[in-house]
Amino acid sequence: MEKRFNSDALPLVHLLRQAGKGDLQLPNFQRGWVWDDNHIKSLLASISLSYPIGAVMTLKTGNSDVRFRFRPLEGVKLSGSVEPELMLLDGQQRLTSLFLALNSPDPVPTRDQRGKSVGRHYYADINACLDPAADREEQGIVSVPKDRVVRTDFGRTVQTDLRTRSKEIAVEMFPLDIVLDSDKTTDWQMHYVGSGPGDPKNRIKKWKQFEREIIQPFEHYQVPTIELDKSTPKDAVCQVFEKVNTGSVTLTVFELLTATYAADDFNLRDDWKRRKKRFESHELTQGIEATAFLQIVTLLATYDQRRGYLQANPDREKAPAVLCNRREVLRLSLDNYKKWSTVAESGLKRTVRFLQGEHIFRYKDLPYATQLIPLSAVFGLLGKKAESSRNKQRLQQWFWCGVLGEMYGSSIETRFANDLQDCISRIEDKAEIPRTVRDAQFQANRLLELRTRSSAAYKGLYALQMKHGSRDFKTGNPIDANAYFENAVDIRHVFSGRWCSANKVSANIANCIVNKTVIDAHTNRLIGGNAPSVYLQRIETSDKILGQELNAILVSHDIDPLALRQDDFKRFFNHRFERLLRQIAEAMGKPVNRSAERNESPFFDVDSAPGNIEARIKALIAGGENQVVEFKSTGRKDLRTGGKNPAIEWAVVKTLCGFMNTHGGTLLIGVDDHGTTVGIEQDYSFVDHRNRDGWDRWLTDTVSNAMEELAATELSVSFCSIDDKTIACIDVRPRTKPIFAKEAVKGKKRDVFFTRIGGATKELQGQALIDYQRKRWPN
Repeated sequence: MEKRFNSDALPLVHLLRQAGKGDLQLPNFQRGWVWDDNHIKSLLASISLSYPIGAVMTLKTGNSDVRFRFRPLEGVKLSGSVEPELMLLDGQQRLTSLFLALNSPDPVPTRDQRGKSVGRHYYADINACLDPAADREEQGIVSVPKDRVVRTDFGRTVQTDLRTRSKEIAVEMFPLDIVLDSDKTTDWQMHYVGSGPGDPKNRIKKWKQFEREIIQPFEHYQVPTIELDKSTPKDAVCQVFEKVNTGSVTLTVFELLTATYAADDFNLRDDWKRRKKRFESHELTQGIEATAFLQIVTLLATYDQRRGYLQANPDREKAPAVLCNRREVLRLSLDNYKKWSTVAESGLKRTVRFLQGEHIFRYKDLPYATQLIPLSAVFGLLGKKAESSRNKQRLQQWFWCGVLGEMYGSSIETRFANDLQDCISRIEDKAEIPRTVRDAQFQANRLLELRTRSSAAYKGLYALQMKHGSRDFKTGNPIDANAYFENAVDIRHVFSGRWCSANKVSANIANCIVNKTVIDAHTNRLIGGNAPSVYLQRIETSDKILGQELNAILVSHDIDPLALRQDDFKRFFNHRFERLLRQIAEAMGKPVNRSAERNESPFFDVDSAPGNIEARIKALIAGGENQVVEFKSTGRKDLRTGGKNPAIEWAVVKTLCGFMNTHGGTLLIGVDDHGTTVGIEQDYSFVDHRNRDGWDRWLTDTVSNAMEELAATELSVSFCSIDDKTIACIDVRPRTKPIFAKEAVKGKKRDVFFTRIGGATKELQGQALIDYQRKRWPN
């Protein structure tokens, strides 16, 4: 392997001379000089004692692929622009401190112990430096104010005045800013020997010792130097810089590209500041960093390069890869940045709208902030094409598979590239399923492990609950961005931690996502640590809300109102556990992984007992019909005529459609308007096999034909026997988008929109329909 560096020890005076002439300069990604007074004194003392001060690292210039804007060390004054031979990568603070202290008559701009900016000159106290008992750093090396006068008593008394050479000599203080200039040092020596304090013979002897022990160590000091060859690639420069500058500010690819583009008179930092200001106007993009933005641009640029190559060449193996890793970002040309940065910003704006539609409103609520990168690249390339209904659904599935499958935990840069290519191919119908969709899995028992925001799936379910129509407890309206911010909505406990602890519910179960929902701050204060039966009554009283309306709000959160009002944690938990799994399966477009027994809930045995299903249905019957509960005697049979009646079948469809378009609900079939059990057996003569299985199949087919096939999969159907009559309990979740029922009128079908108003199902048309949809599904 080719060696890319040389190591040697160079005289300090040589390095400082190179810096003074501009042969050695800084790449402008280096931060400013920051050392304080004590650090400088310590450094000078170390050199005077010939102690090591560490190595410096330089880079030989001349590589056309590694071009940085450069600047001289602080304190260096050049008559014009000088092209450096070397770039200083490591040792800036030390060499700058030494150049200012040893090469310049000007005061060194530094800071005192309190962090106040001050100017300082540095001296060697001859007597203290030669005293073996004196501390070189504390007593031998002295810093004085920029006017070279040391004062005490709050500036009223002059302690030491060093404003002239004669005054320096009188107190035997040698100025270190001339120590590397032999002519000036000789002049100072001649004056000292001729007119210094004490006996002339002692002065000569003292000077010789001072020269030997102090001046010569400065003159002959050797600095270990590693010089990187000019063939060193840019990404290696970046990596080396970070390795050797562990105490410094991390050098990002943004800093390196800033220096690279500056060589072509393009200020990347200013360009980013303008974009960042625009991003800060959106809650969702406030936290995006410059490096992430560069990754989006690089994804777009490399995708374009690959696409262009494949259009001209069929050999896919030789086509350039789509990448956005560190090395590829560093290779991003200025032309490509200018070409694709605007597309990247446009993609981010479209991504904001997409995420708001998924009910993710703040940067901190993003399940994976890194998912902004491929999302923005996809939206940047597709533009408006991504917003068609079909394409949006495909992108939603990919997004939620990434979130709920927790696919962005590792190897994300490879996934960025794969997702960009897969999503574009899917939209263009050139591929079937993106790898992220294909590989994503959700294990049912994972719900029990989601307890904090550190999990992407936890944040994802938080958003899905709002997206699926969870209503604000305070206003009763669906939670949109306005309600989210105005009412301080957050994810909070349904059964409080205090209640759970008192009732011996383990903390792991109490704190998992199943026992949490989106609740505003006002309602959360009413909940406190109370039992649900207590705080529900408090909410009804405080907010003057009817019990039936509060039940409807609870249903919109996939909460069983009866279980909650009875403080039945186990029944509540099982009901919601299953509902959340349905949400996940719907969002991912694929089944959740479950055991054969489907017993992942810790309370499975309790909920699986037939008596509990019967108890729930009896409680629903006793509560009567309301906004979220409706009874139907039969599904097909007209009890007055004894025959099959399509109008009765249509009434079932209307109710289910209305529940879906509102806030969900429960339809009991086999119960008349007065709560008397009739039984679905009345319908058996009009279904296949004349039994419950045939009836269940009829229901699925009817809903699929009247609405859409997916609607039937969203029904949760259970059965129980009451008074020897079979009752069908159909639970319906609210929809994330409108759904229409197809009604046959004179041989033709028309789409009808139903919603629940009070305890009735109503059709909406015209402006009323438009207004409702805007309010119910604002995005």
